[in-house]
Amino acid sequence: MTNIIWLKGGACSGNTMSFLNAEQPSVIELVTDFGIRILYHPTIGLEIGEQVNEVLNEAVNEIVPLDIFVFEGSVIQGSNGSGSMNYFAGRPMLEWVTDLAEVAQYVVAIGDCATWGGIMAVPPNPSESTGMQFHKKEKGGYLGEDFTSRAGWPIINIPGCPAHPDWMTQILVAIATGRMSEVLLDDYNRPKTFFTDFVQTGCTNASAFSDKVKGQFGQRGGCLFYEVGCRGPMTRATCNRILWNRTSSKTRANHPCLGCTEPGFPHHDLKKGSVFKTMKYLGYFPQEAPTGENRLSFYFKSGIQKALSSSKKHQGSK
Repeated sequence: MTNIIWLKGGACSGNTMSFLNAEQPSVIELVTDFGIRILYHPTIGLEIGEQVNEVLNEAVNEIVPLDIFVFEGSVIQGSNGSGSMNYFAGRPMLEWVTDLAEVAQYVVAIGDCATWGGIMAVPPNPSESTGMQFHKKEKGGYLGEDFTSRAGWPIINIPGCPAHPDWMTQILVAIATGRMSEVLLDDYNRPKTFFTDFVQTGCTNASAFSDKVKGQFGQRGGCLFYEVGCRGPMTRATCNRILWNRTSSKTRANHPCLGCTEPGFPHHDLKKGSVFKTMKYLGYFPQEAPTGENRLSFYFKSGIQKALSSSKKHQGSK
């Protein structure tokens, strides 16, 4: 059996709802086929009151081994580092985070708030929220950049707002089946299996991006990068390879990618005019270029490609 405790800090429960929609494998299959035993989960757990304290204290005191500690939501440190703004089971939640992380073989952070603070950590951040091992793009977070679990791993980050259900369940299966040696993490502790390709990979608007054809909400045939802030070219995630509900994704539904698997999310700290709008220089050039592209080189190539695309259309109309 693989024992799991799942707790929630500053969270909207979106990742839990996503987790419960998992299909490959499903939550039921985690239990029946892969021997995962959920000791406690705040949404699906049967324990209440003192029973919750008993489960948590048995894990902290190592009476019951804790194989995986999953945390969803930001670690709320307010006020003044006391954690008093988020009490759970008689203590500040951050104290449970400290104690459970210390005895767990693996620690998994689910969703943006847990991985790097997310929306909860947007300035002025009155709750003093942070991620488990990152704050935005900076290593550190609540547990510190040098933290490693009993098995010698840093926090395993599964970002997203919410995270895709299969990203969660497949990592839990890798741990339960002893296959974590096959999992490689990137610089932000994300499993490379899910966070190497860009959202643009598999996007049905990719040709429009290449041809520099601008798109808008509800308008087929154009790329949303140029006008409505789509971050598909600079966001690493498999949203267009492992489709949501095996059916679609934001960009396939003609909705801009929000870049929610990247540590800068929410980008521009929700500055007015930055959501669903491409930030530009001089009202024309996008402020951000696709990952790996030099900005000036991208502008130059864009201009040439736009001219070529216009020329082809002109010739085709004759």
